[in-house]
Amino acid sequence: MFSNKEKFKESFCKRLEMLYNKSLAESTARDHYETLGQMVREFVSNDWIATNERQLASTGKQVFYLSIEYLLGKLLRQNLINLGVEEVVEEGLNELGICLTDLEELESDAGLGNGGLGRLAACFLDSLASLNLPGHGHGIRYKHGLFEQKIVDGYQVELPEQWLKSGNVWEVRKADLAVKVRFWGKVESNMENGRLTFHHLNAETVTAVPHDMPVIGYQSTTVNTLRLWNAEPSQFPIHDDILKYKRETEMISEFLYPDDTHDEGKILRLKQQYFLVSASIQSILKNYRKQHGRLDDLHEHICIHINDTHPVLAIPELMRILIDEEGFDWDQAWHITTHTISYTNHTTLSEALEKWPIRIFQPLLPRIYMIVEEINERFCRELWDETPGDWDRIAGLAIIADGFVKMAHLAIVGSFSVNGVAKLHTEILKKREMKSFYQLYPKKFNNKTNGIAHRRWLLKANPKLASFITELIGSSWIQSAEELSQLLHYQNDTAVLEELRKIKKENKGQLSKIILDKTGVAVDTHAIFDVQVKRLHAYKRQLLNILHIMHLYNRIKEDSSYSMVPRVFIFGAKASPGYYYAKKIIKLINSAAEIINNDPDVGGRMKVIFLENYRVSLAEKIFPAADVSEQISTASKEASGTGNMKFMINGALTVGTLDGANIEIRELVGDENIFTFGLTSDEVLHYYQHGGYESVGYYHHDSRIRQAVDQLVNGFFPGVYNEFEPIFDSLLGENDQYFVLKDFAPYADIQLKVGETYLDTIKWQKMSLTNIANAGSFSSDRTIKEYAEDIWRIKPL
Repeated sequence: MFSNKEKFKESFCKRLEMLYNKSLAESTARDHYETLGQMVREFVSNDWIATNERQLASTGKQVFYLSIEYLLGKLLRQNLINLGVEEVVEEGLNELGICLTDLEELESDAGLGNGGLGRLAACFLDSLASLNLPGHGHGIRYKHGLFEQKIVDGYQVELPEQWLKSGNVWEVRKADLAVKVRFWGKVESNMENGRLTFHHLNAETVTAVPHDMPVIGYQSTTVNTLRLWNAEPSQFPIHDDILKYKRETEMISEFLYPDDTHDEGKILRLKQQYFLVSASIQSILKNYRKQHGRLDDLHEHICIHINDTHPVLAIPELMRILIDEEGFDWDQAWHITTHTISYTNHTTLSEALEKWPIRIFQPLLPRIYMIVEEINERFCRELWDETPGDWDRIAGLAIIADGFVKMAHLAIVGSFSVNGVAKLHTEILKKREMKSFYQLYPKKFNNKTNGIAHRRWLLKANPKLASFITELIGSSWIQSAEELSQLLHYQNDTAVLEELRKIKKENKGQLSKIILDKTGVAVDTHAIFDVQVKRLHAYKRQLLNILHIMHLYNRIKEDSSYSMVPRVFIFGAKASPGYYYAKKIIKLINSAAEIINNDPDVGGRMKVIFLENYRVSLAEKIFPAADVSEQISTASKEASGTGNMKFMINGALTVGTLDGANIEIRELVGDENIFTFGLTSDEVLHYYQHGGYESVGYYHHDSRIRQAVDQLVNGFFPGVYNEFEPIFDSLLGENDQYFVLKDFAPYADIQLKVGETYLDTIKWQKMSLTNIANAGSFSSDRTIKEYAEDIWRIKPL
């Protein structure tokens, strides 16, 4: 079908006619996209079936990765690249008068995630398949993924994201593999044949229907599966209010992260979490029984990995099935469960460590609550036996306390491995956030620094740079990213450095067209493209960036001869719909852009751009064009970051705090190839513990800060009276929790250094080359090999 151009063209036209009963001349671009997608899916189906059979026949271990988010992006071109048929297809389509890039535009971003967590899961799936490892993903098939963001008058407006409105060519619905998930009702216990049994009565039953998507490895015959669960009404029991039941059921897979400011939203989120784990574990065990019969040695063949705390209910759900349905006693079930489940922690933010009110948890999941209560009882008894009378320690470690179920505590107690996602993050977990647990279970804790799918973020996103690298060092880097280090041989080759500069400029040209099209603002590709794209959150400090931009504008206004290296400041970010403060910062960025971009005094010195609806496909255009990567979170707050890695592999230079994986980037490239500034994590933690920081002092003693902060409330922004008072108050009234003012001066200094360095073209390109050459360490292939060897114990098939 794809063996050569002529064969492809013939198959394509035949398939098109068969599907749509139209000739090529009568058909639409949508017809072409669907036809090509179906051809690819059919092409991999033999390998997909063979992979499943291979894994069923294998006696080795397999991993099932449970994540509430998967930020997949577009799959068409990535699948063609991985199959090695991109060139044949592109040329064949061209000869038929069809442009592959136009077909890509028709594909929706599968936005089943919010940010780094979901994108990491997608990168991991790519690496598992490309390394021929037996690993599958389980998630939820949200009808509407993360909202579509529109900027209206500078404000974020959320629209439902309609990624499924034209169907999903990559999925196969498998109604025969549906399972039942139960909510509400009550639990009755009886003595049967000398043992206590539990029955869940009057439950509301929801049908979970799997939709499977192929995960195609790069130039490999492995095709793993991403199984996404859809919630559908069950036929029985008959409900009094059938419409209400139908609506509530379908809501489970309707939206990613429903607003949980009220109980209704909290119930829905908890429902989603249990729906995901119950459906997934039932399906995993059903397959396992087929292969192995009984479940006594489940943990020797299966690892279930929970990505953050959202799927932690996998622990009590596995216990429920082993005890209630399989007849194991508590100790056997606990042994199997705690040797099957591994957990990744993704945060040090206490507000992000999930806990659920018992008043919601217990009625919604009555049997699961009983099991969690029992786990907690037994765990607290162990703690008491170790340190009798130490109530404070027990209360601090308990899974259920103060009216809440603490999900991270349940995850640590019920799993065999707990990993952080960057060296610093793991150390903070061990020494501070999870210190008592680390003292209890030192062997469980380990680090797995995050990585990115370098085939998507370099080979696909930056084809010009990718083919130049292949020209220089051969193509082995595509499968082994560490081979990029060979580029270091060229750091003094001026012809190579000049070619790198030209490629970057071309990529900037492409992004500038998108900017002009989306915002109407023309930008100069000779300027520094200075980029901060990520979720909008106070700790990520987009506020520090925009306050510094306001300071630069003030300099220009005060001194018309002020010379700065021209810059285009580019932002992309979505704020969570209920996150009031973050939305204010989006408005502030857009209000500042409105003034700066339209002031003739600024000339070509700077532009501020906010690109709406930041998503994977837009990111693929932004990273290759960036000169500067803004990674300026408050030290100790960013667990890892993966945007920093995507910028790095595309040759952008990092301006960053010593936080998350920025530290490991610096270790690799050396101090001279990164721009670091600001407080260290130890200094931040010292301030949190002992006080001593007064933001008002920085406001009074630095006129640059005072001027920019005053502009938030002194009428500088016309027509937005009181709009930015909450930001002003957060900095001065609430003592600037994220040390924006403390780090302002060092940030301004490092930005001056960035400008000076950029003027030395050869030096800048050398630094850029050094970053690309060292980025292989941050391939998700490396991360997955570490998970496979150290945690999951899985081997390539």
